[in-house]
Amino acid sequence: MDLIASLPRQNAARTSELTPAQRKAVMFAQQQVIKAREAKKAKDMRQAALNRMWEQEDVEKPRQRTSSNVRQDDDGEVRNISLRGAIGHVLRDLRTSSHKTLREVSEKAGVSLGYLSEVERGQKEASSELLASISESLGLSTAQMLRLVADYLDSVEA
Repeated sequence: MDLIASLPRQNAARTSELTPAQRKAVMFAQQQVIKAREAKKAKDMRQAALNRMWEQEDVEKPRQRTSSNVRQDDDGEVRNISLRGAIGHVLRDLRTSSHKTLREVSEKAGVSLGYLSEVERGQKEASSELLASISESLGLSTAQMLRLVADYLDSVEA
C-alpha cells in the first residue's frame, strides 16, 4: 500500500523538478497526443461511415452503367460523346468502383483535387502525363485505362 500511495508523490516530485519551460513543453506534448488521438478517431469514424455507405450501395442495387454523356439534339438525334467526356466518365467509374475518394486519388496522382474533379466531369482536357499518373493511382496502366475508354465509346455509339 505504501508503494501505491507514494506513486502520485513521485510524479509530483518529478514534475516539480522540471523548469517552467519544461513543464509547458510536457503539457503541450500531452495536448498534441490528445488531439492526434481525437483526429484519428474522427478519421476512422468517417471511413467507417463511407464503408457502410458503399456496402449499402452494393447491396441495394448494382450500379447500372448509363451513358449520361450522350446527348440528344433538338431534332432527337443522338450526338457522339467527346473523348474528354468518355475519359472523365471512365476515370470516375474506376475511382468509385474501387471505393476511393477524389482526395485519395488526387494526392496519390499529384494532381489538385479540383482539377481531377474537372477532368472526371469532362470539363478539362488532361495531358498524357496526367492521365498516366491518375491511371497508376487507380492501379491501372495507361493502356488499360485507354482500352476501357475505347470500350465505353463503343458501347455508347452502338
